[in-house]
Amino acid sequence: MRVAVIGAGIMGAGIAQAAGMSGYSVGLCDLSPAQTARATSEIAKSLDKLVFSGRLESETAAAARSAVQACSSVAEAATGAQVVVEAVVEKLDVKQSVLREVSSVAQPDAVLATNTSQLSITSIAAAAPAAEDRVVGLHFFNPVVLMRLVEIVRGLQTSDATVMAAEDFASSLGKETVVCQKDSPGFLTSRISAIIRLECLRMLEEGVGTAADIDRALCLGLNLPIGPLELGDRNGLDTYLLVLESLSRTLGDRFRPTVGLRNLVAAGRLGRKSGRGIYEYSADGTILRAGQRV
Repeated sequence: MRVAVIGAGIMGAGIAQAAGMSGYSVGLCDLSPAQTARATSEIAKSLDKLVFSGRLESETAAAARSAVQACSSVAEAATGAQVVVEAVVEKLDVKQSVLREVSSVAQPDAVLATNTSQLSITSIAAAAPAAEDRVVGLHFFNPVVLMRLVEIVRGLQTSDATVMAAEDFASSLGKETVVCQKDSPGFLTSRISAIIRLECLRMLEEGVGTAADIDRALCLGLNLPIGPLELGDRNGLDTYLLVLESLSRTLGDRFRPTVGLRNLVAAGRLGRKSGRGIYEYSADGTILRAGQRV
């Protein structure tokens, strides 16, 4: 079975790796060929780490590495695919453009999934009127290979068959699923995680605590697997800013981005991918220390 992943950032690479580990043939592409190359390199490193830790057999890792094909175009990745997962930047027009293209080259009955964390599935699907019933939200969590949940989001026109097919696909990757039955901003999870991280940013900017202590408090006190501020750095603060701007337009001022977040993004401190965000990072992505100012 052919799976196409469009967008080779942190999430796209993780989705491609998970699909490859589950025995699918995967076409992975990005608008930037350099990003696609980086993603395949990161996938190889991740597979090696899983083998080293004893979580994955070396034969399975080798097969997964071979299963993920770096493609130079959307058409090359998606032609003949039975499942397409779009994981590009959180901008509606970009996602719509990808959907229009993949709907014309994938299998006629293919599941057309978007990994958006908060944009309207219905609005994305409107770009391909003939395929609206096959468009569904398939929201993975970072790091994709380790996180157990996939949130499935039904658009206004999404068919029951598409929801079932999306559940089956996620289950085949070893994931558990929940279904958001209404196409509401932020779905079941993003509006909660966004507001928690936003309050952590406010506390940091107000000097209530250090980034390390805020993250440590929430991990140990609320049993979160990773601190919200560190998670923001992992996902990309530029992506988080886009999410908040969209949520604030639809759900109100409680999601308004802080000045500090806007300044971090304006300064290019985007998180681990740029070497510095709320924290500073070594070349291998290890936290060195919290940034001096936010």
